[in-house]
Amino acid sequence: MNYSIGEFSKKCGLSIDTLRYYEKLEIIRSNRDENNRRYYTDDDFKWASFVIRIKKTGMSIKNIQTYSRLRREGTGTVPDRLQLLFDQLKSLHVQQHEIDDNIEFVENKIQYYTGLNAPLENDDKSKEV
Repeated sequence: MNYSIGEFSKKCGLSIDTLRYYEKLEIIRSNRDENNRRYYTDDDFKWASFVIRIKKTGMSIKNIQTYSRLRREGTGTVPDRLQLLFDQLKSLHVQQHEIDDNIEFVENKIQYYTGLNAPLENDDKSKEV
């Protein structure tokens, strides 16, 4: 099935401006009909869904552009695409570790405050952190 830019925008959840921007960056490519109007296919929707998902992982636009270019170049670029994915996975693991540390910090602080029996105004506030 073919979708106009408006239909495709609604289907994938990207604004028309974002679709045009991604097209300018050659991340998402549209097709053109005999009147030179943009249209998109179900395969384009699958690719746009991938782009949306990989962007949510924090992958930079530059790396998404690189991945898109490599994808267009064919299966010979699979090792390079894999490297981009491995690098992104490593970045996500680092972020996950930082988030886990921050959760533990906040949980400990909550535990400290919920364990207090005396009102804080009786404490030495200079020691409170």
